[in-house]
Amino acid sequence: MDLFHLRSLVILLSAVGCCNGQSVLPAGPLEGVQGKNVTFKTIIIPTDVGNFITVSWNFNGGSGLVPVVTSAPKGETVGAGYAGRVSLNSSTGVLNLASLTAKDVGDYAVTMVTSAAVQRTGATLLRVLEPVSAVTITSNLNEVVEFNSTVVLTCSAKGSFLTYKWLNGTTPLVTDGKHVTLSANSTVLTVAGVFRKDLVGPIYCTAFNNLESDNSAPFNLTVTYGPENIAMTVTPTAEIQKKGSNITLTCSAQSSPAAVLQWIHNGVPLSVVGPKLVLDNVAVAQSGNYSCMASNAKTLRYLESTTAKFTVVEAISGAKITGPNGTLVAGNSTANLSCQATTGTADARVWLKNGAALSPSNRVVVSADKSSITIKPVQKEDSGEYQCKLTNAVSTDSASLKIVISFGPETVSVKGVNSVKVTEPVMLKCAAVSLPAATYTWKFNGTLTGVMTAEYGIDAAVATNSGIYTCEASNAVTGLSTSVNHKLSVKGLIVEAVVVLNHLAPWLLGCLRTLTVIRIFYLQIM
Repeated sequence: MDLFHLRSLVILLSAVGCCNGQSVLPAGPLEGVQGKNVTFKTIIIPTDVGNFITVSWNFNGGSGLVPVVTSAPKGETVGAGYAGRVSLNSSTGVLNLASLTAKDVGDYAVTMVTSAAVQRTGATLLRVLEPVSAVTITSNLNEVVEFNSTVVLTCSAKGSFLTYKWLNGTTPLVTDGKHVTLSANSTVLTVAGVFRKDLVGPIYCTAFNNLESDNSAPFNLTVTYGPENIAMTVTPTAEIQKKGSNITLTCSAQSSPAAVLQWIHNGVPLSVVGPKLVLDNVAVAQSGNYSCMASNAKTLRYLESTTAKFTVVEAISGAKITGPNGTLVAGNSTANLSCQATTGTADARVWLKNGAALSPSNRVVVSADKSSITIKPVQKEDSGEYQCKLTNAVSTDSASLKIVISFGPETVSVKGVNSVKVTEPVMLKCAAVSLPAATYTWKFNGTLTGVMTAEYGIDAAVATNSGIYTCEASNAVTGLSTSVNHKLSVKGLIVEAVVVLNHLAPWLLGCLRTLTVIRIFYLQIM
């Protein structure tokens, strides 16, 4: 209570007389809100209730004593300026004053006289408070950068005897005296080196006094941050990609505002900006290192992702084996075979012969890169189907070539009987191992017969067919020939006689010798 109101209260008490015992009004001051009602409650002895003959309220706002309302046996009298604004309970002395204004600030005193002529008095100070309103939060910055900015929020409001507090949502905002601090009167909230979650809230400022309070509008301050936690993925994930396939790279980063994502290939920025880089029908030239750079124009910060590396490989196609065009002769010719592909580069080559792995030897030499083989000289066993398999990381292709080696003739033989009887048929068959197939010539006792087939036939054998039959096999490609003899005997009547004579010859010769001796002896004795 200030000195002015203290003097007014003394004057007012003097006007109503000395207090008789304890004051009937609670200790003040009493507060009310402008435009609203206030009630002056009394503290009286229960036996006095309803026994008051007169109740009188007076006001002193510094310009002298002004009657407010008086209740007496003749009725109730309302002072000037209070009509319609006051109501009095004559039994208890309680006064209700409505539609408070600033002019109602001052000292109020009551005097109540009982039927027993006992006087009860009291006085108190009324303070009329301005309503709490226009609670507003203002910031020193419109945009802040995490870790860099210091945010100062100021809370202002209209009203009397105000106190302030800050809320984060519905929870009182916690200060630590360093990062988050409050001014002495709590009107200024300071966040040094602001974090992104400090003011997410929403943040409210509440202004209040003993009678009422009001909240500010929710305050949200955008804290820019990042980029951070950048991540990049590649689909498909294989480090080796096939030419013509589709590759998708995606990039993300935490940032406020959203980061600008710039794609980089082998250290050179691409024209593509955004979270996705799509490589359709990828080419070999697109092999290399890929990364994305995230940037934030507000924070002026940059962050590059880890590097993803993949190699685009062209699939192998058009595999072909080139080999000798001329005729290959066993023992004389050299065969050179080369394996190449129309497109794609082979990482590995495998040579097969007739489905099995080709074995190098002193005649079969495979080049260091396995792109060619040399067979020198070729032999008949080198004939067959040669296959070359080309392989890289994304494909396999193969080619085959059939090689024919000319050789022979060799292993010539004649099949047939060695002896027949007169009139029996004879069939001699000649065979030789040769490529191409051999041609045949028959001789009888060293004389050409004119037969040039593998078979020599006699419909009905005669004695003169006995003898030596020679089959000569020839290979026009190799220029080689070889022959084999076959002896045939034809047996008949004359032959048998000759055989008998052959058996009797020694005996007949002996007889003839004896006759000759006798004749010589005879001639001598004559």
